[in-house]
Amino acid sequence: MHCFRVVPGTRFVHPGSAPDKIPVNMRLLPISQICLLVALLAVLVPHRSALADGTGSAEGTIFTLWPLIDYRESPAEGFSNLSILGPLFKFQNQKDQSTVAVRPLFFRTGNKKNETAATEYLYPLASSESTPDVTRFQVLKLYQKNLFRKDREEERERDFMVFPFYITGTSKKYGPYTSVLPFYGDIYERFWRDEYHYLLFPLYGRTVNKGTTNYNVLYPFFSVTRGERESGYAFWPLYGQSAKEGVYRKRFALWPFFHQEEKGLNTDNPISRFQILPLYATVDSPKLTVRDYLWPFFGHYENRDPKEEGWNLLWPFWQVVRGEKRNVTRFLPFFDRERNGDDEKRWYLWPLYKEETSVAPSFRQEKERLLYFLYSNNRESWPADGASRQRIAFWPLFVYNRTTDNVKSFSFPAPVEPVLDREGIERSWAPFWRLYQQRWNDNGDSAASFAWNLYWHEARKDALAYELFPLLRYRSTTATSDLQLLKGLFRYTTDREGKSVRLFWLPFGISWGSGSPEHKTVTRANGGINP
Repeated sequence: MHCFRVVPGTRFVHPGSAPDKIPVNMRLLPISQICLLVALLAVLVPHRSALADGTGSAEGTIFTLWPLIDYRESPAEGFSNLSILGPLFKFQNQKDQSTVAVRPLFFRTGNKKNETAATEYLYPLASSESTPDVTRFQVLKLYQKNLFRKDREEERERDFMVFPFYITGTSKKYGPYTSVLPFYGDIYERFWRDEYHYLLFPLYGRTVNKGTTNYNVLYPFFSVTRGERESGYAFWPLYGQSAKEGVYRKRFALWPFFHQEEKGLNTDNPISRFQILPLYATVDSPKLTVRDYLWPFFGHYENRDPKEEGWNLLWPFWQVVRGEKRNVTRFLPFFDRERNGDDEKRWYLWPLYKEETSVAPSFRQEKERLLYFLYSNNRESWPADGASRQRIAFWPLFVYNRTTDNVKSFSFPAPVEPVLDREGIERSWAPFWRLYQQRWNDNGDSAASFAWNLYWHEARKDALAYELFPLLRYRSTTATSDLQLLKGLFRYTTDREGKSVRLFWLPFGISWGSGSPEHKTVTRANGGINP
């Protein structure tokens, strides 16, 4: 077990490596508690500190006792990370950003400067978020609680939901509302309607949207529609009709088999629909004509703005479309090619292999997939900035990433990430199964970790450090080197003063050679890869 000096500097892997995302105000353990923990562990394992090597007061620390503890600190950049029991416990600070995790129970990060905070509980079960403007909490999106802060207490807005049974909130237009399903409820400006009102649902209900009111009895079987110059009724699924003068007319019988509708009558493109499924269906407008016979076996359509014509045979498996912007040749499962402007999608032996290209003036994306998620390759680029990034996933073996800063990373294995590419999985779950991780950049900086730092290495142009706990530890810079076996049972060092060998963790040993006056050069300790 060793604590050794570090000099101020950037984190080891690369200058611009992104810290864990999601903000929560949570401070790292006090340094006094960390020192106490280190001291207790020191009793168990003989060690030598940096001070004993004559390097002066430490400006940073790397401390390892696998698998119990892994602590790394670089005060010059305001970084510290404490990992306990591999990926299980994590405490990290980086300037104003802090992270606390007890995986997979919760993952919390925050930013003191921005006064933002967020927590994930057993992702994706629940989460909370706090900003200067709002506090949110949700469980599977079914239970939701929001507090919108205002300058004055009486102006603060609150809403609460245990969907669909209990919903409360405040509408700026209508005021407070409450819904207790199925007994009684009023809901305003939510769920795609202006108003919801019900009593002993589905016995009675009323909705209002854009001036149209629908009354429902034994929803969805009986309904009446009322509005300005608008009326209608329905006995679903037997028969129903409604109309608004000069806007639309529609009716159905034995839904969904018979349907007739005219809409957009007050526009320059009125649309008329008629269907007797599955025998015959039509759509007619100044811009579009559609005919379907024995749907879905045969269909034909012609779009006049933009110009496009298509033929369907056993839709959606066989389709041919030709137009000014869009062209489709689809004979699934053998071949499918769809081109829309500069965007293109192609399938070969669906679902075996897919290619997809999306092009915009400032952005280009290329995707390849083999059996949906077995293999995927996603490349994105921004031509104006000259930036690009890439992600390759091969289930269940590995994930490779290259960021816009040209920082590469590799992780093995990857049983979930190729299927579900979610940041929450990266934070709360992936560290458990990632036996090997590596990051590197074009400057020669790299960091790797095996079995949650049982073996790890960090390399820069002017420094190298690696450790295989507890057998081997090695540190070197341009002027010094330090090799230890069994955490210092045997130690061999070189510097500009000469060479030395020490045994049995003793503070003295055999030295030989001579050089320039004392030159204090130490190995940098940086972020590396922390579970």
